[in-house]
Amino acid sequence: MTETAMTKQTGQIPTQPGPREAVGAGSRGVVEVGGSMADGAGAGDGETADAGAGAGSVVDAVIAGAGPTLRPGERPTVRLRDAGPDDPPRYAPEWLELREGADAAGRAHDLLDPLRIRLANLPGKAGLVIHDLGCGTGSMGRWLAPRLDGAQHWILHDRDPYLLHFAAVASPRSAADGSRVSVETRRGDVSRLTPDVLAGASLVTASALLDVLTREDIDTLAAACTAAGCPALLTLSVAGRVELTPSDPLDAEIADAFNAHQRHDGMLGPDAVTVACEAFSERGATVLLHPSPWRLGPDESALTAQWLRGWVGAAVEQRPELGPRAERYLRERLAACAAGELRVVVHHTDLLALSRPTGGAS
Repeated sequence: MTETAMTKQTGQIPTQPGPREAVGAGSRGVVEVGGSMADGAGAGDGETADAGAGAGSVVDAVIAGAGPTLRPGERPTVRLRDAGPDDPPRYAPEWLELREGADAAGRAHDLLDPLRIRLANLPGKAGLVIHDLGCGTGSMGRWLAPRLDGAQHWILHDRDPYLLHFAAVASPRSAADGSRVSVETRRGDVSRLTPDVLAGASLVTASALLDVLTREDIDTLAAACTAAGCPALLTLSVAGRVELTPSDPLDAEIADAFNAHQRHDGMLGPDAVTVACEAFSERGATVLLHPSPWRLGPDESALTAQWLRGWVGAAVEQRPELGPRAERYLRERLAACAAGELRVVVHHTDLLALSRPTGGAS
């Protein structure tokens, strides 16, 4: 059975190719999808900043934001044919699938009404054109398309063709009122986004993308959206606050170290929403904010465990002196999670920027 057929049959994302399938001559299992690297965005479901890391020592190869690292015997994240040694990590489809339910439950429904009003008043009646930046496996489209009326054409942007493949085959096919939803894919990076790329756009969306961007990237995004006159719905940006019940004296230290790790290499981490508000407001957009927390209990224990590994692992990478205490902390937290005794609230913020229409939107 092909990967595409499996996805359509089960609605789930198949396991990634192993190293021999994904690396080397031909790179079997890597699917090239239409579009150009010159267009668009993509950090990989932007759904990143809360990612999990592997089992064992918390200092093992932490890639905070790239999803779970490997347990013994697991397969690695696919490596692209054109990937260089300095390329950023790719995002594991298994991690994106694991977090999709919590993302859907957390996203701010209260921002949909003002968005619908704006979309209903856009010039033209040819349907909506929606650009999803850093689409990953397409969870934003699966959540939003069935909540909007009218025909929709989604343009999915990501730099990873493997994720674009699954985003395309698992995309919804009908809107809230039964109208047709179509998709196309483009490979690209958000730092190259221009108003020309968004010509004719009705809406720009992204999920958990802002916190892995730099100030310059967010300026580029805001400039492109406002110049194109299209609104932007940017969801699930980390807020830098986590609540664990029961509490532990080490909670605050781990959180502070994780937040510092989020800000490495110029990325904004928990400061991203504030910077985005400023960037859009300075260009004349009206900005609305709403909380969009993950609320994780016993039913989300698999996600909680992976999130814990990544959260603690990134903190230790940032502050290695936490290591011995963090090892104990992680073991106890994972045991409480497995016993159904741990509850976690990971705070995020959703942002809706309503740019002034230019008359060119459709």
